[in-house]
Amino acid sequence: MNKNSSIFLAGHKGLVGSEVLKILKENKYKNVIVASREELDLTNYSKVKKFFNKKKIDYMIMAAAKAGGILANSTYQKDFFFTNIEIQNNLLKIALKKKIKRTIFLGTSCIYPKFAKNPIKEEYLLTGKLEKTNQAYAIAKIAGIKLCEALYENHNLDIVCLMPTNIYGINDNFDKFSGHVIPALIAKFLEAKKKNSRQIKLLGTGKPIREFLFSPDLARAIYITLNVNKKKLINICGNKLPIINVGSGESVSISNLSKIIAKITKYKGKIYFDRNFPDGTPKKNLNSSKIKKLGWTPFTKLKEGISIVVNKKK
Repeated sequence: MNKNSSIFLAGHKGLVGSEVLKILKENKYKNVIVASREELDLTNYSKVKKFFNKKKIDYMIMAAAKAGGILANSTYQKDFFFTNIEIQNNLLKIALKKKIKRTIFLGTSCIYPKFAKNPIKEEYLLTGKLEKTNQAYAIAKIAGIKLCEALYENHNLDIVCLMPTNIYGINDNFDKFSGHVIPALIAKFLEAKKKNSRQIKLLGTGKPIREFLFSPDLARAIYITLNVNKKKLINICGNKLPIINVGSGESVSISNLSKIIAKITKYKGKIYFDRNFPDGTPKKNLNSSKIKKLGWTPFTKLKEGISIVVNKKK
């Protein structure tokens, strides 16, 4: 790939896509093609096809998705399933039709079994039952991976599937209902501090252990994967579809995470957990040895990343 290569970045305004766009611009890529939701409905194949017929696309980054926290996932299962399936199918159809040189498919650590052995290896995919609260989203992403596998094996299409751990960052969804755990907690703590609330209620037991990665660190992983030589990918992943975990290696319980966020937001009230709400997967920590062999390593520690986000959100 060179600086004049045309790169279609789907989801350029999102949590991950906005950081990918930033890193491409910083590295002087001159032909990055983006489209807002108003300009292009990625769930509509005829519109996607029409858009791509007018463009020359060399590479594609699939950072567009419908994602959310545990409550949103379990409440809107149909929407999470349909939207992600439709976006994936349409973009992968185009990748095949246009013979795109390399496509980066972004998945999720939710694809792995609920009780997978930690740290979770890529080979654990489809070896056990999924966590029910996000299974619709997970199954949509698994379907995407399997379509990537078919295109890779039967049509020699160059695709890399990245499976990131829980991502957080500046351009996040800070809605207390639909947001992921870190932005939702930040929103709750900032509101509690503003209202001088003596206590704050969080959902679940606080016991689940999660691994978190700052969005700019994932963007660097995408950038490295986009540029890496195919021979090196084969050396690491063999002659099969590259499925590669991207995790920080830094895990924390939700209870301790809440204490970290309380300290950073300077909230001094009482924290209690409502056990009437589900916890989700008890522990999720990825084995990220493959991405590290490609020369990637995370730069941002959890407390540092949360401090950056909180300072921007204030």
